[in-house]
Formats: sequence, C-alpha cells, structure tokens
Amino acid sequence: MDSLVAQLQMQYRNYVLSLYQQGFLDDQFTELKSLQDDGSPDFVSEVLSLFFDDCVKLVGNMARALDQTGTVDFSQVGASVHQLKGSSSSVGAKRVKGLCINFKELCEAKNYEGCVRCLQQVDIEYKTLKAKLQDMFNLEKQIVQAGGIVPQVDIK
Repeated sequence: MDSLVAQLQMQYRNYVLSLYQQGFLDDQFTELKSLQDDGSPDFVSEVLSLFFDDCVKLVGNMARALDQTGTVDFSQVGASVHQLKGSSSSVGAKRVKGLCINFKELCEAKNYEGCVRCLQQVDIEYKTLKAKLQDMFNLEKQIVQAGGIVPQVDIK
C-alpha cells in the first residue's frame, strides 16, 4: 500500500511540475494552493469552479458581441476580455492570461478577424486547463483514498 501511495505522490509531483513547465500555471496558483488548509479542503477546487463558470459566461458574452455582423462593440468585448484577464491572473491561469493580453490589444485595434481567432484560442485554452486541473484533482483524491497525503510541490 505504501508503494502505491509513493507512486501516486511521485506521479502527482511530476504532473503538477509539468503544468508549470508547459505554462498552464504560474506562481499565483501556488499562492492559491497555499490558502487551502484542513478547515477548507476544497478551497482551490471551489475557486477554480467559479473561475471556469466565469470563463463560460465571458466567452459566451464575447462570442455574442463578435457575432453582431457589422456592428461589433469592441469596447464591450474588451471589457469582457479585461474581466477574464483579471480572473485568470488571480487563479494563476498563465496561458489564458497571456491570450487575454493579446486579445485586449486586438480589441483596441478593432481587429475583428484577430478577435475571433483569439476568442477561439481562449475557449480552447481554458477548456484544456480545466481538463488538466481535473486530472490533478483526481490524482489528489487517489492519493487520499490510498491513505496518503497530497504532497506540496516545490516549483522553484
């Protein structure tokens, strides 16, 4: 049983490190994880659930605004992009935040094709991140179910 726990913990460490190395997460995610304790064991997953709900709403808002043929309100799209950039920054979603920075510039330039392309990239990126974090949470559950403790991962 101990070897299973050790194996799962090593798999977890490697997986989390890969999320940082591939640019999915940044130090803000580490800060978020540090706020979780025994009193609030689901804190991170609850915050991320709110973030992903926000992503769905904001991406939908941007898609609708960009779907207005001939009369795109770039300031409305930009406001949603700005909000998404802030929330992605606060949870450490590095790639989503980076796309939002580019997206904002495209909105300011009123570059319709660029905005549509960027919206597609944002949609793919947040869904990819959601799947990867779900895998991470599943590994955490497996470790706990096997009688182990989820290890702290030092990303420095």
